Amino acid sequence: MYKPVLVPGLVRTALIATWVVIGGAANAMDGQMRASEILAQADEARGNLDGVEWQLHLRAEDNKDEQEMTMAVQARGFDVVTTTLAPAHSKGNLLLMLKENMWFDRPGLSKPVPISKRQKLMGTAAYGDIATTDYANDYNPTLVGEEVVEGKPCWVYDLQAKHRNVTYDRIKYWVQKDQMIGLKAEYFTVSGKIIKSAKMEYANRVERDGQLKPFISRIIISGELLQNEQTVLTLTNPVLRKIPDYVFDLSLYQ
Repeated sequence: MYKPVLVPGLVRTALIATWVVIGGAANAMDGQMRASEILAQADEARGNLDGVEWQLHLRAEDNKDEQEMTMAVQARGFDVVTTTLAPAHSKGNLLLMLKENMWFDRPGLSKPVPISKRQKLMGTAAYGDIATTDYANDYNPTLVGEEVVEGKPCWVYDLQAKHRNVTYDRIKYWVQKDQMIGLKAEYFTVSGKIIKSAKMEYANRVERDGQLKPFISRIIISGELLQNEQTVLTLTNPVLRKIPDYVFDLSLYQ
């Protein structure tokens, strides 16, 4: 019977090639896990906490006019309730977001109306822009480079949506290395067309794990389709506290 002859050099080459493939796959997996961990930390600075409240002021400007709105926000994890405080004609309007779903309610409606996170709220801001972010679970991240943004070294990620129940199909996201916070973003359609961009600021502080950590204070969203179109979201007075379950119980609003 014929027995193959193993040439030591060829065996060694085959083993090395196998190790390279396995090592490359392991490194890719480690990179994916690390990217998700980094995004999870960045999400925490934008509201992904056990319970937090803040006030949100929106100001939208374009070449024609200016609009303003103020909301009270309650968030727990990725569940969010907002209540409009001003202007007077919108006072009492309510938004409820549970995981990937969102509803709109206002005085006089028989029950909350389902809406999409992608719908326009005001100016360049969509309804999903005022919610907490869950980029770590909603997107597949790929590290595409490193850049310096306003003197701060950042990782640059390409985020591809895992499902349709998100505000944007694709995001290019700059995460500051030392503080793990998102500094800048560009938002794209599924075809790859850029529709808006944003810059984030973190002047607020909240205490987590016995330390004061940065918390989102301002988001400046600029439209890419029209000149001078910009919406500024200003978040003030964040307070950590336990928020009871009934606040996020959809049946109580029906």
